[in-house]
Amino acid sequence: MKSQVFRGSGLAAAHIVALALLHYGCGAEGDRSHAMQQTDEQPRAAVTRAEFGQLPDGTPVDAFTLTNANGVVVRAITYGGIITSLRVPDRNGQFDDVVLGYDDLAGYLEENPYFGAIIGRYGNRIAGGRFTIDGQTYTLATNNGPNHLHGGVTGFDKVVWQAEPFERGDSVGVVFSYASPDGEEGYPGNLDVRVTYTLTAANELVFDYYAITDKPTPVNLTQHSYFNLAGDGRGDVLGHQLMINADHFTPVDSTLIPNGAIAPVAGTPFDFRSATAIGARIDQDEAQLRNGLGYDHNFVLNRGDSAVTHAAQVYEPRTGRSMDVYTTEPGVQFYSGNFLDGSITGKAGRVYRHRYGFCLETQHFPNSPNQPDFPSTILQPGDEYRSTTTYVFGVRP
Repeated sequence: MKSQVFRGSGLAAAHIVALALLHYGCGAEGDRSHAMQQTDEQPRAAVTRAEFGQLPDGTPVDAFTLTNANGVVVRAITYGGIITSLRVPDRNGQFDDVVLGYDDLAGYLEENPYFGAIIGRYGNRIAGGRFTIDGQTYTLATNNGPNHLHGGVTGFDKVVWQAEPFERGDSVGVVFSYASPDGEEGYPGNLDVRVTYTLTAANELVFDYYAITDKPTPVNLTQHSYFNLAGDGRGDVLGHQLMINADHFTPVDSTLIPNGAIAPVAGTPFDFRSATAIGARIDQDEAQLRNGLGYDHNFVLNRGDSAVTHAAQVYEPRTGRSMDVYTTEPGVQFYSGNFLDGSITGKAGRVYRHRYGFCLETQHFPNSPNQPDFPSTILQPGDEYRSTTTYVFGVRP
């Protein structure tokens, strides 16, 4: 198997997030099973490229493995920009994979719940698969009951992206690029997209999104990793402690389309303003929980004067692992793995049962093209779509 290696050293560049808030230390010792092709006792940041497989038409798919000096490892492939593995330490310095997925390309080519993928053109749902811009109505695939979901039948999660690795001091990463043609999945305009994954020396995984278009078009990009901070396939996530920095959420109908309201979370099972176990209220007999079969809702983030919001924090008590989410987006979709049902066998033969993973998808609000009171998702020619989300991994004693 052919591979390339790129290395980085030095000080990490300052990032958009003021991570003085990063107050949980991360272990520096860990699993070195992903070879970094170096002989130094102290590892340095590196990114390797290797073959991952081929599509049925022969198109090659490559994998990029990003490793920082602390031993944190992220692997992502050019098919869908999918993150197939993310290894971080627990409080004892033991490394484990904390995202759900498959061992090989074949699993991702089958129908799956968007494990680890870049989602676009429009993350989340558009009611009836229809929207209107400047008096012209566009029709999209209805691939989720009566609605359009996550970019359609062949969204950005199912295309092969161009990719270029990089090193910037102690940070390493890969830039994924894709040119979505006018009319793809029913969307207007040629859309040029760039999504950059960066792994830093501070155990941050940063996603920078960029897009331009030649016609007005909806754009709502996100990343769809399923997390289990206890380890991939190591039980359900109901004991994870979750904080979401949101006073309001967008209630949905039975098809998970927002009804247009911006509702307070106070006094409801959706109040995660203080850290609360995911499973504490998930089975209450409540209309919104019945609609989502649990949590599958957009939270309206509290935004201060800063462009970046501390959106969420998750803590897994058994391992001590934590994950903080920072974003420039106005919302985050919290999904509690309700449709995982034991029918999927993932990495190392692990069966993904009910609520074995959770998602925190930073985003604009669902169905925004049909909700004029929601923040607009229409990208105009001459404008630039820019968005940044950062996951920060740490441990608590």
